[in-house]
Amino acid sequence: MREGEENCRVHLRIYGRVQGVFFRYETENVARKMNLVGWVRNNYDGSVETVAEGPREALEKFIEWCKKGPSRARVDKVDINWEKPTGEFKTFRIEY
Repeated sequence: MREGEENCRVHLRIYGRVQGVFFRYETENVARKMNLVGWVRNNYDGSVETVAEGPREALEKFIEWCKKGPSRARVDKVDINWEKPTGEFKTFRIEY
């Protein structure tokens, strides 16, 4: 993180055809390339949920990616909740 950049946290819930299309795998790759930390997981209702921390600019780009997802996905809706960062994560991972 560059000097003057504030760490932020975003909690997303992504709806649509987002399971079985490599959404979690690609989300992990994108987040790591952006130097974000956190997790992504499938939910029983068919949605994907992710929490990410890092610079706000990177998180905003991450959100934009999540609104599209990987090529086989169809994202219908993304719930976006900004939260206070906790600093609890060391890396970005897929939760099972």
